[in-house]
Amino acid sequence: MNKQADVGLIGLAVMGGNLALNMERNGLTAAVYSWSNEEIKRFANGLGNGKNIIIAHSIEEFIAALKPPRKIMLMIKAGKPVDDVIETLIPLLAKGDVIIDGGNSNFHDTIRRNKYLEEKGLLFIGAGVSGGGEGALKGASIMAGGSKAAWPLVEPILKKIAAKTDDGLSCCDWIGENGAGHFVKMSHNGIEYGDMQLISEAYLIMRDLLKMSADEMSATFAEWNKGELNSYLIEITSYILAVKDDDGEYLTDKILDTAGQKGTGKWAAAAALDLSVPLTLISEAVYGRFLSAMKNERVEASKILRGPEPKFEGDKTAFIDDVRRALYASKIIAYAQGFAHMSAASVEYKWNLNFGSIASIWRGGCIIRSEFLNKIKEAYDDNPSLSNLLLAPFFNEKIEGLQTLWRRVAAASALNGIWTPAISSALSYYDGFRTERLPANLLQAQRDYFGAHTYERIDKPRGEFFHTDWSGKNE
Repeated sequence: MNKQADVGLIGLAVMGGNLALNMERNGLTAAVYSWSNEEIKRFANGLGNGKNIIIAHSIEEFIAALKPPRKIMLMIKAGKPVDDVIETLIPLLAKGDVIIDGGNSNFHDTIRRNKYLEEKGLLFIGAGVSGGGEGALKGASIMAGGSKAAWPLVEPILKKIAAKTDDGLSCCDWIGENGAGHFVKMSHNGIEYGDMQLISEAYLIMRDLLKMSADEMSATFAEWNKGELNSYLIEITSYILAVKDDDGEYLTDKILDTAGQKGTGKWAAAAALDLSVPLTLISEAVYGRFLSAMKNERVEASKILRGPEPKFEGDKTAFIDDVRRALYASKIIAYAQGFAHMSAASVEYKWNLNFGSIASIWRGGCIIRSEFLNKIKEAYDDNPSLSNLLLAPFFNEKIEGLQTLWRRVAAASALNGIWTPAISSALSYYDGFRTERLPANLLQAQRDYFGAHTYERIDKPRGEFFHTDWSGKNE
């Protein structure tokens, strides 16, 4: 091969293949390779046919095709496959070459790989890439972290293949060192889980309480997408509900109600526990998928366990609007929790995350892109040290105005036996966060009673701890 590539890409499944086309469309010469000969053939004879893309048939041929310093992007399954490919590449690379992991890797793995490769004189980028196959092809949201010295080398490439916001900004930025990029992508996916669960609960309320048809619900979501809920997920929901199967029946009614997952939501919940962050709504969304997977048990339980028969009485049109606004209020909580999650990680790992920038790069390309993110960007631009999104004037005033109807929707759902764990959890978090004096004083006394765990007093300085012989006090 005489021609040399600007960037190399390993992995030619949907994401990798589409990214290669994205690179070519944006004037980059890419060399591509896969350990699967079938994948190489399929790409060469299909998507890559006739394109200005160098298709390598061996790893040595692939490495030889790259301009130094080499930039190699991995679009392969997270976990051991990434480590295996890295080990294969190390002896073939030179000092200063860059490996970019664009998969959904656990941020702990990214921290480890970053340290390991830097010790060998190589540079590493852990890049969270959001947008699915469409984003990979047309422009994704890219969250880059890792070796700071690598960023100037890969920035021109990653920004070319990233989406652009309506105001022309790139949906790609430097997030922070070692695992920062993959942590932020994990948080993004956690918010995505929450968003999807909330939308599904709004759908369930309309379907089972209001007895709306799929066409009515499709039209409702389409109308909601014209206002403050405007987003990719609301938009596709309106499309999905309108689709009919070959027999004329609505396709969603034929889909088995068991939700899958790839693990990033579960990682987000686990990381929140490690960081002592109440990621309650997002965790409920993860648990909701677990519960949905218990299909056989739920079918059996439905024959034994009884609840109220859903029956709506009142102004249906007004209540639909209540559901819309309850969804918006709950969405605020999902993002407040997600950004608090990232804030805690920023302190713990010394990343110094820029939350305004993160909100900005999520405005295009990614799954959670929405009008809503413009307000989040503005909130953090106005106050970069904002401790919780709920304390920003816009969101504080917004949620205050939504409170009554939000409670009405949560109450109506509970009274009618409609399953709304995320909406209810969102409201519970709000009430807990705004409560000056929680019942944890009693909880702490209980801990001191049975385990001598001590407690602090409101009439003494913080940091002073006390223990009481509670059984003696009881005599």
